[in-house]
Parts: sequence; structure tokens; C-alpha cells
Amino acid sequence: MAVNRSRSYVGMDDLHVLNGVSTALSESSSVCSDLRDISEIEVMNSISCTFDDSVDFIEESLHHSDNMLQTSGNKIHVANNMMDMDQDPRKRLYFADGRRKVDYVLVFHYRKRSSIRGSPSQHRLSIISNGSYHLGVEEKDPEGGKEEPAEVVVDVGPPDPAEGEKIMIREEFEGSLKDAGLEIERDKENKAHGHAFIRLHAPWQVLSREAEFLKIKVQTKKSYELREEKGLAATMNEVWRKLNQPFQPKVPHQEQENSRTKFLTHCFSRDKLHLYNIQSKDTFFDNATRSRIVYEILRRTACTRTCQTMGITTLIANGVYDSAFPLHDGDFHSSGQAEGKNERQLLHDEWARYGAFYKYQPIDLIRKYFGEKIGLYFAWLGVYTQLLIPASVVGIIVFFYGWATVETNVPSQEMCDETQNFTMCPLCDRVCDYWQLSTACGTARASHLFDNPATVFFAIFMSLWAAMFLEHWKRRQISLNYSWDLTGMEEEEEHPRPKYETILLQKRQRKKKNKKNKNEPERVVDESGELGKDKWRQRLLSAMAAGNPTGHEKLTWRDRLPGYLINISSILFMFGVTCSAVFSVIIYRITISALMAMSPDPDVKSNVRVTVTATAVIINLVVILILDEIYGMVAAWLTELEIPKTETNFEERLILKAFVLKFMNAYAPIFYVAFFKGRFAGRPGDYVYVFHDYRMEECAPGGCLIELCIQLSIIMLGKQLIQNNVFEIGIPKLKKLCRTLKDKDREPKEIVEQPGRRQQWHMDYDLEPFDGLTPEYMEMIIQFGFVSLFVASFPLAPLFALLNNVIEIRLDAKKFVTELRRPDAVRTKDIGIWYNILSGLGKFSVIINAFVISFTSDFIPRLVYQYMYSETGTMHGFINHTLSYFNVSNFKPGTMPSTSDITVCRYKDYREPPWSNEPYQFSKQYWSVLAARLGFVILFQNLVIIMSMLVAWLIPDMPKNISEQLKKDKTLLVDVFLNEEKEKLQLIQSLFSKDLTNKQQEEHQQQVSDKTSLPLQQSQPGFLPPSSSPASTAPRTRARAASFSQFTRQMSMSPRRDVTQHTAV
Repeated sequence: MAVNRSRSYVGMDDLHVLNGVSTALSESSSVCSDLRDISEIEVMNSISCTFDDSVDFIEESLHHSDNMLQTSGNKIHVANNMMDMDQDPRKRLYFADGRRKVDYVLVFHYRKRSSIRGSPSQHRLSIISNGSYHLGVEEKDPEGGKEEPAEVVVDVGPPDPAEGEKIMIREEFEGSLKDAGLEIERDKENKAHGHAFIRLHAPWQVLSREAEFLKIKVQTKKSYELREEKGLAATMNEVWRKLNQPFQPKVPHQEQENSRTKFLTHCFSRDKLHLYNIQSKDTFFDNATRSRIVYEILRRTACTRTCQTMGITTLIANGVYDSAFPLHDGDFHSSGQAEGKNERQLLHDEWARYGAFYKYQPIDLIRKYFGEKIGLYFAWLGVYTQLLIPASVVGIIVFFYGWATVETNVPSQEMCDETQNFTMCPLCDRVCDYWQLSTACGTARASHLFDNPATVFFAIFMSLWAAMFLEHWKRRQISLNYSWDLTGMEEEEEHPRPKYETILLQKRQRKKKNKKNKNEPERVVDESGELGKDKWRQRLLSAMAAGNPTGHEKLTWRDRLPGYLINISSILFMFGVTCSAVFSVIIYRITISALMAMSPDPDVKSNVRVTVTATAVIINLVVILILDEIYGMVAAWLTELEIPKTETNFEERLILKAFVLKFMNAYAPIFYVAFFKGRFAGRPGDYVYVFHDYRMEECAPGGCLIELCIQLSIIMLGKQLIQNNVFEIGIPKLKKLCRTLKDKDREPKEIVEQPGRRQQWHMDYDLEPFDGLTPEYMEMIIQFGFVSLFVASFPLAPLFALLNNVIEIRLDAKKFVTELRRPDAVRTKDIGIWYNILSGLGKFSVIINAFVISFTSDFIPRLVYQYMYSETGTMHGFINHTLSYFNVSNFKPGTMPSTSDITVCRYKDYREPPWSNEPYQFSKQYWSVLAARLGFVILFQNLVIIMSMLVAWLIPDMPKNISEQLKKDKTLLVDVFLNEEKEKLQLIQSLFSKDLTNKQQEEHQQQVSDKTSLPLQQSQPGFLPPSSSPASTAPRTRARAASFSQFTRQMSMSPRRDVTQHTAV
């Protein structure tokens, strides 16, 4: 849009033109619809003027137009953004006055309108009527500094309609916050453009009102002593406490929290302030609670005049604000004693350091600083890590059992015996020769480390361990709910998500437009030009539409149907991508094996299987890491298409999609090796080929379990090391560096920052925003699957998980304390849908381990041979029993090796020999082993599930002491309130009885005085009886007034005097 910038000088006679223009600007900018249509209106020509003696008049007119745009009567304080740098660092968390604490910060990017600084001798003013934002003047320095020359802020270019609308929305939103009782302070804009920080403070009246509305529980003055244990239990607890003393974090007031004194808690009420131990109103609510209260106000504050939006979340999504966050408690670097540290420094020193890996987590301090949701995550992670210790110990015992018995294992000895001379069929066509089974001795011995009878016990143990872990977590969760006052918490009503509101608004507009188009042809106009008989129908429809609240409208399944269809098709496509990746690696293994087998180098031929397996697993790991990041973004996109109404619905759907995709991605190669590899390769003379040239790969002579162990270990360790640790450290630092460089490029070069220490809100804004706990939970859930699903093939999985989690806890702690902005304190009673996923994985692990033991390992074939086919009842002859015969003359032409002196070779399968009536068909042994495998699956599943249910039944969900304390708390609270009512009643009765006594005394004295003065009064003219005398009621009135004043004095002396001061908000 071209703008004419012609200037004309006007004198004093044209000053009224400026006033009219400024009034028109203020009127047009107060309407949001005018802002949206501003791009369609030509900008008015510029009007320039110079003047000498009328500067004050013009500034007064512009200031008047600026005041007309204020949405609230309260003025927002503008502070100098560079405060005294020699002040106490804790003062950087307060307003400029150093008294009011900053509870929340809003950030937006501004572009300051160009300004012309006038001089006392000459002032020039350029005004453009744009109808978007107001004219204003820079305010004086609130610090009381030297008064600067007047500066008139005006627009000198074409307006941006979107930016103008954002300005008006911010003005209305901040005005609504002021109306809600919040106090606001913003920085003085010293740059041409940059980030503006708006600080919010909640005074006591707002905190008390919102705490009562949110039903926040606080401690009362009433307390009681917990029952002390006696006898052996007390002795054991004391010994355990002393043993754990070196592992406890050094947190102040930790002993008070662990003391035997229990304070009753009750939902905050302004009518019961005398029940609470309010030592200071500024510190009664901690910082997390204060920020939570302010966030609740931000979330429900609506902008109704400028735009139909509700809450800070929608405004951030629409770009009105860049971000909103509470402040950290100062710097995390500390020096000195623990008593002088803030909570962030305590968390950094006692929790977020790798040197504190041996200490328990300060869960109560974590909850106090970050809120219940994050506190529950770290509590769950701590319980999971602690219970990995017994699982790791048992896994190490199982591994060393296999290592100790490898020398006495009969199948391994038979495979390593060169005298038995088992000539095996070639592993590939033409170029591969016959080979001796004794050359696979190393593979057989390594396979026994993981494929031994102890692994069956370990699989059963881990299934019961998963059930015990879930039960133990439920008990721990209930204990935390009690100590954190979450037992009676009600689910809070959530506001709709910004995208849901946008789609719903579009639906209403389409519905309104369609209704208007449908009703317009039905309007019948009579000859007089008025509406005909249809006019009453139109009026009735309009009245019904006006009376129907739009808030009752919602999106139906028809509105979400396209998103559902895209979700289903996309997830199926992602499954296809995962399977294609696995199949591609299979093709790689087959082709590389064939190429290495044709190599003339004997060393290359001897290491074909090891080389191919290792390189294929590394490729699988790289593909998994890449697809994992892609699937995370795809899951978020698919969830947005479903248009969930609330953040909870969005999070649950996102978790389910991300888990399904990432589960498939992480476990698809492992499932292939465990259940499919080698089962579709065929037999000698009838192999299955890929692309008509390459044979399907087979398992190693010792079975596929050793290869499954290698695949599982490399993927598990590599995924945890690279994705969970390197990515978590590197990606936030890389994002922070990119954002810093971007902001530095956007800073105007002509503005130089004043030297000094930066404010806390500036430092927190440079940190990475908190994106939720979904990635943290997801990596632990995938790890839980590695630990529980295929534990029969890798007993050391719990040990590696334990070592990773010890580092993971400190890594997550360091990230939360030093790398992320402070999250909003969110109250929740449990870990949500993650518990259901864990429970499902625990049940699914029983099935997977049953099939791994039955079909992947040789445990069932060994039992069948030992008890059905062995003549001596031992394992001698087992290897010969599992090998079938093949006549080399039955090879297909062109596939037979060049060696001609071999007539019969062996291969691993249960098939009839070539000289039988049905050569190469499955033998009776095959069907016996298959029946035993299926029977073991059924038996194992039912036995373990029954035992898991028994464990869950034996362990109660709620600890006995918590149940007793809950009952005692309820009883004591009822007693407190009953005693309070009794005291009120007794006080009222005593006051009334005292009033009655005073009244009787007054009447007696009146009667005595009447008797003495009656003859004199009767002799005087104008005598009136005592009952009709106006002065006769004065003593009674004075008595009642004195009684009431005495009552009020007694009430004011009690702690309840604050009720009258803080009830009215």
C-alpha cells in the first residue's frame, strides 16, 4: 500500500485539526472489526506541522487521546529495565520497589514506533491516521530522574493491521488482569524493537480469594503426634535410618518434615484465617503456589471486546504473546551454608549434580519447587530405579550360573567335539562349501550363557517383579498423595485448546452464513415494502438464535471424521515404513553374507556371521533413532488433526500414538529375530529365495537366541546412550545457542546495552521452554519394555537399565534446574495413562517371554528329548537328535558345492531322512516338540498371571498407617470445627447473659431513683410517667451499646480479627 508522505506546515489556526485527527484515531482503534478491515482502507495523507509556543497544548491533546485507549482505569507502572546492580540478588525477583514479588512473567516482541525528540525552540510532529494504535508520549522516568525533553511517539510508516490488533488485545488482556486484582509492571522501552517483559504480582487479597476458589489445602495450627512403633519394628527402623543417613540429601528442615508431629490440613478459607499459622502474608503461600494461582487467572481471563479468545494459552498460540512463565528462585550457583541457599541452589547441589548420584532424591523439595506432576514423575523414576536393584542382582546370578555351567553343558560339549564329525550342509549356494559343526563351538558356548534352565526361572521372576513394581508404586503414590494433601483433590475443569476454539469458531461462522443464505430467499416483501407474513417467523428464529448460547456447541464426530481417517491411514503407512526398514536390513544381511562368502580371503569367510550381524544391528540402531524423531513429530501432527478439546485429551491421545509408533519402531527388528528369522528359510533342496537369487537367512547353529541377545543389547544400550543422554544434553544447548544468535541478529546495532547484571526474567527467557513430561516418560517406558519383554534372552538388561537410570535421574535433574524455564506447578494425583501402559506391558511381557522360551530357545526340545527320547535320561545325543539328514544328490542344479566326495550332509530340523517313505517331511519328533511348546506357553501364561494376581491381592494398595492417619485426620478436623462452634455459642450466651444482668441492674437502679424522686416529680408541672418518658430508654441503649462494644473488643483480640480485613476482595 503506497502512502503519500507529503508534508504541509500549519500554524495555530489548524491545531483543531490535530485534535480531530487524534480523536478519530482513538475512536477507530477501539473497535476490533475496524482493525481487520484496515488493509482495505487507504491511509490518510500525512499532516506535518511546526510550532514554537503551542507544544504543551499539542502534547496535552495527544495524551488525552492516549488515555481514551486505556482498557482499565488503573495505570500500569513502567520501570527502568536496568536497576541497581549492586543490590541483593534476591531483589531481582521483585518489582522495582523491592517489596512486591514477581509471580509470573509475560513476554512479547515489540517494535517501537519512530519518535521525534523535540527541542524547546522547535518541535515537529508527523501524524498518520491509521486507525490501528494510539498516539502517545513517553512517560517520565518513574525513578524520579532528570526530566528529559518531551518525546512524541507517532507512526511514520504504513501500519501493520495484525500488529495493531495484537496491541489492542494486549491492552484489553492486561486491563482485565488489573481488574482481577493483579499488579503489573513493565520495562521502559529503550530500544527500537525487542522483547518486552511484563511482570505480574498477586497481592494477598488475590491469593486468598483464588486459594479458596481452587481449594488449596494449607496447614492448620492443630497438630498431633504420630504413633511410635515399639519393639523389634522400632529397632529395625532405627537401624535402617542410621544406615541411610549418609545417603540422605542435606536439605534444611528435612528433620522437621520427617518428625513424628503431623499438622492437620484444610482447604483454605478466608473465614477461617484464625485456624492457619500465618506468620507472614508474603511467605504463607510458596512460590509454586503463587505462580499456580496467577496462571489460573491468566488461563481464564478472556478478551471479549477485541477478539473472542480466552486464556493466555490462546494468546500465545495466536502470537499476541511470545511466552509466559514463572521465575526461578535466582541463580543456581551457590556459595556458603545450606541455610542461606534458595530452593534452586539446594536442588542443584543436592540433586542435580552427578556427584550426588548415591543420594536419595529430595522428593518433597522437588514437589515444592516444580509442582506435584513433576514430583510424581521423579518419585516414580526413583521407585523404578530402586526396584531394578534386586532384578539386576538376580540377572547377574543367572548370567554367572550360565558361565559356571558352560563347561559341564552336554550339548555344548557335543558341538565342540571334533570326533563326532557332523558335516553340515552349505550356508549358501555354489560358493559355500560343506562345514563341520565343531567350528561353531564358540557360538554354542556363548549361547549357553543366556539359554539355560535358569533363564526360565528369571522370566517367571521378572513377570512377578513387574506386578510387584506396579503394586509398590501404587502404595508409594497413595503415600505421596497423603503427604502432599492430594487425597481429596477434585479434577479441575479445563479450558478448551486454542485450535479447538478456532475450529469451533469457524464452524459457527459457517453455520451462521449457511443459515443466513438459507433464510434470505424466504423473506417475502409485500407491496408496501414491508415484510409479509414471514416476518414473525424471521423474528422468532432470530430470537431463538440469540437466546441459544454458543458455548453449548461442540465439535462432533462428523467434524473429526477427516482427521480420524487420516490418522488410521497414516499409522498404517508408518507401520509399512517400519516393516520396510526391517526388510531392507534383511536384504542387506543376505546380500553381504553372499558377497563375503564369495571372497577368496579365508579370514573374511570365517567371520561372515559376526560381521554381518554387528553391522546390521548398527544400521538398525541408526534407522530406529531417525524414525523415532520422525514418529514423534508425526504423532503430534496426527493428534492435532483429531482436534482434542482439552490439554488432557490432547496429551493422552498423543501418548498413545507416540507409544504405538515408537514401540513398533524399537521392537520390530527384535521381534523379527525372535520369532521369524530362520523359520521361513526352507530346507536343503527347497530353500526360499528373495529376488530369485538370494536365500533367506538362517539362525546360527546354536540357535537364534544369541543373536537376539546381541540385537537387544546393542539397540538398548545405543538407544539409551545416544538418544536419552547425548540428545538430552546436546539438543537443548544447541537450541539455546541458535536462539541466542537469532536474538543477537535481531537486536538493533545502534543500541548499546548498559553494562551490568541481567535481570532474572531475562536469564529465564534465554532458557529452553518446558515441553512436558511425555518424552521423559516415553524413554523410560521403552526401557521398561526392554527389561521385561525379552528378559529371557538377555538377563543383564536390568543391570544396564539400572546404570542408565542412575545417570538419567541426575541428567533430568540438571536439565530441569539449569536448562529449562521453570514449569507451571500442576496438581495431579497420579501418573495418568502411563500406569495403564505399564500394566499392559507387564501382562504382554508374560506372553512374549513364554513364546521366547518355547520357540526361540532350546529349553523345550531339551526337555522333550530328555524325558521322551533319551535312552539314558540324560542330554547325551541331543545334538544328533536335532539334526536331520539330506542327500546331496537332491540339490537343485547349479546350487551344489563343487566338492564331490560328500554324499550326505546334516541340517538342523526335525524331518524324515531321505531313505524313509516320506522323505524330508516333518517327523513325529517335530510334532511332539511343537505340542510341548504350545503346552508350555499355555501353562506359563496361566501360572504367571495367577501368581501376579495373587501378589497384587496380597499387597494392599493403601498402607495401613496411611489409612489410620486419614481416619484420625478426619476425626480431629471434625472435633476442631465442633469445638469452634461450641466456643462461639458459649461466647454469645455469655454476652447475652451479661447484657441481661446489666439490664436488670439498670432497671433496679431506675426503680430506686424513681421512688426517691417521685414526690418531687409529681409536684412539678409537665410530669410524664416513666414508661412514656423519652429519656427512660437511654440507659438500656447505653447498656446494649456497651455490651456490643465489649463483644467486639473480645473478638478483635482473637486471631479472627483478620476475617473482617480480608474477606472483602
